[in-house]
Amino acid sequence: MKMVVPMLLAMAAALSPVLAQAPDQRRSDQARAYDARRKGEVLSPRAIEARVIPTMKGYEYLGFDLDFSTAVYTLKFMRDGVIVWVDVDGRSGQIIGRTGN
Repeated sequence: MKMVVPMLLAMAAALSPVLAQAPDQRRSDQARAYDARRKGEVLSPRAIEARVIPTMKGYEYLGFDLDFSTAVYTLKFMRDGVIVWVDVDGRSGQIIGRTGN
């Protein structure tokens, strides 16, 4: 039992630099995404939605996520309680994958 406390303290100390970097990493990702959209390298969420939502008739659109590292938007839809994810290339606007029914 005496070893548990020092071990936990050592683990917490080892994790603290990782945890401290997380906000900076998020800020960096957001800045890169903003710059990419501003430069026209990645389409805006509205442009992606305008291309994809009309192809999903009968589905309720729930929102999107953007993977900054790959520039892939994932749009989330639902119909009859079933979730469907549509992956879209953020540079071209083309659908590159779909999961669910």
